Amino acid sequence: MSAHPVTFTNFGWMLMPALLYLLAVAVFAQGTSEFVLAGLLLGVSADFDVSSARAGLLTSAFAIGMVIGAPLMAALGRGLPPRRTLAGFLTLFVLAHVVGALTRDFDVLFATRVLAALANAGFLAVTLSTVADLVPAERRARALSVILGGTTLALVAGVPAGSLIGSLLGWRASLWAIAAVSLIALCGVALAAPKSSSSVERGPFPLGRELRALAGRPLQVNLALGVLVNGATFCVFTYLVVIASGPAGVAENVLPAVPAVFGAGAFVGVTVAGRLGDVSWYRLIAWTGPLLVLGWALMASTLDMAPLFWALLFVQGALSFALGGTLISRIMVTAHEAPTMGGSFATVALNLGAVLGPIVGGVSIEALGERGRCSPGRSRPRRPSCSGGARRRRGAERGRGARSLLEGIRCELTCPARAGPDRENA
Repeated sequence: MSAHPVTFTNFGWMLMPALLYLLAVAVFAQGTSEFVLAGLLLGVSADFDVSSARAGLLTSAFAIGMVIGAPLMAALGRGLPPRRTLAGFLTLFVLAHVVGALTRDFDVLFATRVLAALANAGFLAVTLSTVADLVPAERRARALSVILGGTTLALVAGVPAGSLIGSLLGWRASLWAIAAVSLIALCGVALAAPKSSSSVERGPFPLGRELRALAGRPLQVNLALGVLVNGATFCVFTYLVVIASGPAGVAENVLPAVPAVFGAGAFVGVTVAGRLGDVSWYRLIAWTGPLLVLGWALMASTLDMAPLFWALLFVQGALSFALGGTLISRIMVTAHEAPTMGGSFATVALNLGAVLGPIVGGVSIEALGERGRCSPGRSRPRRPSCSGGARRRRGAERGRGARSLLEGIRCELTCPARAGPDRENA
C-alpha cells in the first residue's frame, strides 16, 4: 500500500478514501458515454447523412478502442504519478467529447470516439491499479465496488438521462453533458489523486516481468471467467428491449423500465460483492455462478409470465454484477506481480466480454430467433389493459411520462394475456 496519506470518508458501513468517489463519478460519465450513443444513432445518421449501419460503427469503435487501449495506455503511463496519468487521461476524454460535439465531419466524430475510448481505457486501468495500491488488501473488493458502482449507475441513470437529453436537445447535447460531468470529476481528481505510488517510489517492475504474470493459472482462470460472465451479461443487456418487446410482450410505454430494473439489480449486486468479496469470494463465486446460469434458463422458458420476468430482470442484474465484480477483484489480487498492468488486464476482460457478447447474441437471434428453436412460435402477445384498448389510448394521451410508465407496469403485472388473434385485432 502507498505510504502517502489519503483522506478517508465514512459512508455508513463503508470507510473508503474520498478519492474513490471522485473516480466513480468519472467512471459514471465514461460508462454513460460508452453506451448512450447506441440509442441516438438515428439522430447521428440524419445529422451527418450517413446510414444507420455506418453510424453504428461509433459504438463498435469505442468498444474496440477500450480493449486495445487498456494495455497500451497502462504501459505508456507506467512509472508516472497517478495524479498526472489520471488527470491526463480524463483531460483527453473531455476534449474528445468537446470536439465530437462541435464537429460537422463524421470521420472526425469517429476519431473522437476512438480517442475517448483510449482515454477511458487508460483511466480505468490506472484507476484499478491505484485502488489496489491505495487501500488495504482486506478492503480491496469494497473499494472496487465503489468504482464499478459508477458503471452500474451509468446503466441505471446515466444512459437513460443521456438518451432523454439527446432526444430533447439533440445528440450533441448528450456529449456536452458528459464532458461537463467529466470536467467536474477532473477538478476533484487533479486535487485528490496521490502524487506518487509505491510503484513510482521503487520504480516500476520491468514490463516483461509484469506481462509474464499472465502465465499464472489463477489469473488466467479469473480473466477467462471475467470475459465469459461479462460477455453473457452484455449479450442479454444489449437485446433486453428486443426480448421484452417481442417474446415477453412488454408494452411499448413500459420498455424504458426494462434496462432500469436490470441496472438497479446490478447496483445491488456490486454492493453485495463489495461487502462479501474480500472474505467470502469463493462462496460468492460458487453460489452466484450456477444461480446465474439457472436464472437465464428460467427467464428464457418463462417469458410468458410477466411478474416472473420482471423479478428475474432484477435478480439477474444483481447476480451478473455480483459475480462480475468479484471476478474483477480476484483479477487484481492474482495479478499482484503486475502492479501497473493489472488494472489493464481487468479492463480488457471487462470490455472483451462487452464486445463479444452482443456479437454472439446477435448471431444467435438471427439464426434461432428471440426464444430459440426450443419454443417455436411461442411468442407471447402484448398485454392489453384491464379495459381493452384503454391502456394504449392512455399512453397516447399522456405520452411516455412517468405516470404512463407506472400504469403500464401495473397492467403488465396484473392483466392476463390475450390470445394471438386478439393481439392482431388490437
